[in-house]
Amino acid sequence: MVSPVIPISHTTPPDRQSAPAPPPGVTPLTESGARSHVSGVCFKIGPPRLVGVEVEWFVHDDRCPTRPVRPELLHAALESLPLGGADGTSLPSGSRLTLEPGGQVELSSPPATGLVACVDDTRRDLTALRAAFAAQGLRLTGTGTDPLARPRRMVLDHPRYLAMERFFDSAGPWGRIMMTGTASVQVCLDAGDAGGPHAVDRRWQLVHRLGPVLIAAFANSPLLDGRPTGHRSTRQTVWSRMDPTRTLAPEPDHGDPREAWAQYVLDAEVLCVQRPEGLPWTAPPGLTFRDWIRGAGERPPTLADLDYHRTTLFPPVRPRGHLELRMIDAQPGDGWMVVAALVTSLLDDPLAADTALAALEPLDSTDRKQGADGPRAPRSEVWRRAATLAVADPELRRATLTCFAAADAALGRLPGAGRLRTAVAEFAERYPARGRCPADEQLDALRSGTRRTPTEEAAP
Repeated sequence: MVSPVIPISHTTPPDRQSAPAPPPGVTPLTESGARSHVSGVCFKIGPPRLVGVEVEWFVHDDRCPTRPVRPELLHAALESLPLGGADGTSLPSGSRLTLEPGGQVELSSPPATGLVACVDDTRRDLTALRAAFAAQGLRLTGTGTDPLARPRRMVLDHPRYLAMERFFDSAGPWGRIMMTGTASVQVCLDAGDAGGPHAVDRRWQLVHRLGPVLIAAFANSPLLDGRPTGHRSTRQTVWSRMDPTRTLAPEPDHGDPREAWAQYVLDAEVLCVQRPEGLPWTAPPGLTFRDWIRGAGERPPTLADLDYHRTTLFPPVRPRGHLELRMIDAQPGDGWMVVAALVTSLLDDPLAADTALAALEPLDSTDRKQGADGPRAPRSEVWRRAATLAVADPELRRATLTCFAAADAALGRLPGAGRLRTAVAEFAERYPARGRCPADEQLDALRSGTRRTPTEEAAP
């Protein structure tokens, strides 16, 4: 039987692997040492070059979509995949797979040199994945929340997930919904250079300002348990209601993003503590990593504890050497390619970045009016409007259309990107130009009674 977790690549953290208890005599961390380590490993400095994507899918059984998928079908699909590579765990183009807590399947591409190579690699591996699942009568559904009224359950019993379940259950249903009922498209790009048009602080600012536009343009989760929620991106709303110490963006006015992130990591509550096999990983309630360093935990934390703690933080943008954008709903079909093309174009093309920053300034100003002590992303006013109204909001629609136009121009300057440019233009015309997003098609289908989108997405 295939293990419930398949080893993963650069674009997904090593957060599902068991580790032994810290050995005796390991030098405990200091706060200054922890800050220095986090600042160094989470922002790798250099000219932008690599691109990666992580694409999540719900799995539905075509014969009875409203019931949980039978484990034997899921395992049969995984066992039939054409895995290879040096360790025998990679798809033909190098992507790795992860089975998520609620049975979602995540494909993580290898880091590729440039957008076009990343898309080509991911498409080849996704074709193999779809074919293997279709052979078992299973369908990969691209949507930010599971739209069907079917039982949500944890399909993995790793101590990490058991600790997460207990941690999040203490504050309402949002954490369990996140773990078992949400899916996303994540884009991973290099953090940036020491200065110039690709400077780290400039890219950090741009990806955070871009967040509401990405949520609004690609909102694709209006349903939960088969019913409309009143939000175009229910997934984003769920994330915004979870533990703020690990889901809010770092303080926006801190001058150096590396220092801001280091402080964020130390101030976040510890979600789980790795212990020897057979022992639970539950963390003491309310323990921050800074508290742990200062002696509040059961033992002094180590560098390994700090690195693992970082994998349990889920802000809209997570620095992991590169920048991982986490705010975008999963998309139907090959919509993930439009996401990757838009984000990469706006960040890596200096002219497009300038245009986007100017277009996003009014949205940022709206949030700043809340005051220095006001809510941060994803709880701020503009982020809430993006999740609820999407591009039906006039201000968000204007910014979105400008960003799509800037990306179109950038793709025109990128060799070999003609097919991607066409896909981005078609998406812009189908959705934001009409004040719509993919969520509206789900709602249209629900009202008409067809329910074709997205649970009947065409298989290859």
